[in-house]
Parts: sequence; C-alpha cells; structure tokens
Amino acid sequence: MFDLGWSELLVIGVVALIVVGPKDLPVLFRRVGQFVGKAKGMAREFSQAMNDAADDTGVREVSSSLNKSLKAATNPLGSAMDSVKSAASSLTKIDPDSETGKLAAERAEDVNKIQAGTARAAAERKQREATEALAKADEAEAKLTPAATAAPSTARVTETTAAATPKAAKPAAKKTATAAKASVAKKPAAKKAPAKKPAATTTAAKPAAKKAPAKTAAKKST
Repeated sequence: MFDLGWSELLVIGVVALIVVGPKDLPVLFRRVGQFVGKAKGMAREFSQAMNDAADDTGVREVSSSLNKSLKAATNPLGSAMDSVKSAASSLTKIDPDSETGKLAAERAEDVNKIQAGTARAAAERKQREATEALAKADEAEAKLTPAATAAPSTARVTETTAAATPKAAKPAAKKTATAAKASVAKKPAAKKAPAKKPAATTTAAKPAAKKAPAKTAAKKST
C-alpha cells in the first residue's frame, strides 16, 4: 500500500524502537496494524461504491470501449488476433441444421477433398521420382560391374606373374652359385696336382744317387 521495502521497514522499526522504547513498541505495532486494516477496508468500500456508481451511470461501458480503442491503437496485431479468434468461435458455434451450417459442412468437405487430392498427387510424384532414381542407379551399377570384374582379374594375373618370377629367379641364382663353387673347388685341385710331381722326382732322384755310389764302389773293387 505504502510501497515500502524491507529495508525501509527495518529502518522504521529501529527508529521506533529507539524513540518509543521496547516496552511500548508492541502496542504501537498493534495500533498501526489496526489502522492499516481499517484503511484497507475503507479503500475497498470506496472502490466498490465507485464501481456501483459507474454501473448505474453507464460509465463502465464507456471506459471498456475506450480501453478497447486504446488497445487497438497501441497494439493493432493483438486486436486483429482477437477479432480472428472471435470469428473462429462464431464459426464453431454455427448450428449444423441451418443453411449456413450445411454450407459450412460442404465447404469443409471440399477442403478435405482438395487436401486429399494434393497429398495423393505429391505421394505419386515422390514414388515416380524414387522409381526413376532406382532405375538410374541400376544402370550405373550395370555399367560399373564389367570394369570391376576386369580389374580384379588383371590384378590377379599380375600377382601370379610377380609371384612366379621370384620363384624362377631363385633356382637360377642357386645354379649360378653352385657353378661358382664348383669352379672355385676345381682351381685348387688343379694347383695341387703339379705339386705332387716334384715330390715324385725327388724320390726318384734319391735312389739314383744311392745307386751311383754303389757303381763306383764296384769299380774300385775291380
């Protein structure tokens, strides 16, 4: 009523406690509460009396129309929505047995038929587009399948040739290695064979040398 916050009330209470004292403070609060209650009752009675007087004189209707005009001027969109809502409510309250009710039912049926036809046409169009897209996809797959089958076959051929060439190269390398080893082994054997001939000559020379002194001894004895 007096538009006072908690801070203002706290200040007022502290000042009252200092001025009045702790003994008379509860009595003061009680009297203030009674005065506020009486003032609220008087204000309620005054507002009710003013409303009754306005109803008797027709001022309320004028004020309501004035409020509506002010609302329409300040918020045209809201007033338009209110008029649309009132029109819709009036349409829903139409008697179905009357001529207007029958006409409204026929119009609603026509609207439903139009909506159903448009929905069916849209569904058929989507189905036709889906079938065309599926046919195009099948054609593209049919074009791609020969190339896809040829590519794996060529890859397999290259893999088999690549696998066969190392196998053929390995035996050739083994043969060359064995041939090189055999040639190396033959060369020392050839070198060792002439070494045995001097040994034979030396052994043959030794008996000859021994036989020569024997002959000289025989000559001396004669």
